[in-house]
Amino acid sequence: MSTPFKSGFVAVVGRPNVGKSTLLNALLEYKVAIVSNKPQTTRNTIQCVLTKPHAQIVFLDTPGLHKPLHKLGEYMVKSAFQALEDVDVVLWIVEMGHWTVTDQHILGELGTVNQPVILVVNKADQVEESEHQAFLDTLREKRDFTEIIVVSALEGTKLPELVDLIIQHLDEGPQYYPEDWLTNYPERFIIAEFIREEILIRTEEEIPHSIAVDVDEIKENPKRNLMRIRATIYVERESQKGIVIGKDGQMLKEVGTSARAQIERLLGVQVYLNLWVKVKKDWRNKPGALREFGYE
Repeated sequence: MSTPFKSGFVAVVGRPNVGKSTLLNALLEYKVAIVSNKPQTTRNTIQCVLTKPHAQIVFLDTPGLHKPLHKLGEYMVKSAFQALEDVDVVLWIVEMGHWTVTDQHILGELGTVNQPVILVVNKADQVEESEHQAFLDTLREKRDFTEIIVVSALEGTKLPELVDLIIQHLDEGPQYYPEDWLTNYPERFIIAEFIREEILIRTEEEIPHSIAVDVDEIKENPKRNLMRIRATIYVERESQKGIVIGKDGQMLKEVGTSARAQIERLLGVQVYLNLWVKVKKDWRNKPGALREFGYE
């Protein structure tokens, strides 16, 4: 008798910077979500697919839940909670040894969720093992979780066990996507995210969240195994434009070089990347600009 095929949708939630994107990239063994030490890196609910011989998990990587300060922030939080409406399992990521006001807020928001909630305690490698149990005891008092598992996304600890746990709580179902399908987002989105990631890595304070990237043009040349990409980096103020370009264009050159390397690994072709920087004042509070950049 053959093993029944199981499938389902899993929302990945958590406050900013708990390692949601790092965890997903590790589970998929492929980079589909950008990673940064800056909070609120993920702006869209990204759909990622993990296919096993007897199961397929469709992950919804949600933006980090936080108190919104602008229209973009409101969109991000709304997007995160909408992801909970039609899923089979909720994967809530918290950080080992750290419980914050935002975690408490998420606990309240999940109070009405009837689906299984698996609590994933990430960054186990950053806290002494002797301190794990006391923190886990406090978590068990907060809610009757379906499962609690301690992992390290960075080191790959307990990730196969996490996948098995998720599959246990899925029903029999169809294979929604082909085996080699990793994400529902088009190449343009992933390319723009890679460019944005390289800027996040190199900038501080307010600048990272004032940045949007729009891929204007992609031209393929199959004969030369070459892809020409033109993209525009938008900032909110003239002073930010100068920072992103850098002295003698050095910052922009570094961003382009590193982003191009990532894009070449993704697409398997040689890439010519042309970057421009433009000012679009206060774009995060303008619905038209949000739609233009794919956030509505």
